[in-house]
Amino acid sequence: MFEILDSFNTIVLNASNSFRLSEECDVLALRLAKCREEIVLVQFKSVMLASLRSLVKEWGSLHEVSWCWLWENVERTLQGHMGKPAQQEAALGAFFASLDESSLMVIRRQSYLKLFATAPAAQDYFKQSTTRLHFITDKVLSMTLDLYKEPKRVVEDVSAVGLRHVGYGIPPDLFGPFVTSSVQVIRAFTDDDKAEEA
Repeated sequence: MFEILDSFNTIVLNASNSFRLSEECDVLALRLAKCREEIVLVQFKSVMLASLRSLVKEWGSLHEVSWCWLWENVERTLQGHMGKPAQQEAALGAFFASLDESSLMVIRRQSYLKLFATAPAAQDYFKQSTTRLHFITDKVLSMTLDLYKEPKRVVEDVSAVGLRHVGYGIPPDLFGPFVTSSVQVIRAFTDDDKAEEA
């Protein structure tokens, strides 16, 4: 349950943004998949409500309904992910292992071509050598698989990279097209639903 506590603050902060809440639940599901003990999500709700009741002096039915709504949404999302991360990690690992150097080269090139077609402004920020661009694509692929192996570390690493790029003056609006372009190109190389979902 410590994994849930570690993620709970971020979940609460993003409760009003369904997309971000879903992302946080996805990451929490990956972290929970690495736990060895049995995970009983209903128990967390009981402990959460008991703790909140003792902390909030003017606890009322509106508080109860709101916190129950939040946790029930989180719990439903987590239940939908139970058992999937291990299968997705295996499928993704097998998929990446099946890629030969020529396939990787196509992925490296096509990722940027699709990105520049989708978001032309990105060309102003990717002025590195081809070798460096290929390194970035290879790093994205390895971090994708590492996310299943070490979710906590990779989330921290990706957050640090994102903050560093914001510090470099890269518009955050380009992060989405970069990810979408990479995913679309990689999907063209597999028919495995589990690998695509991963």
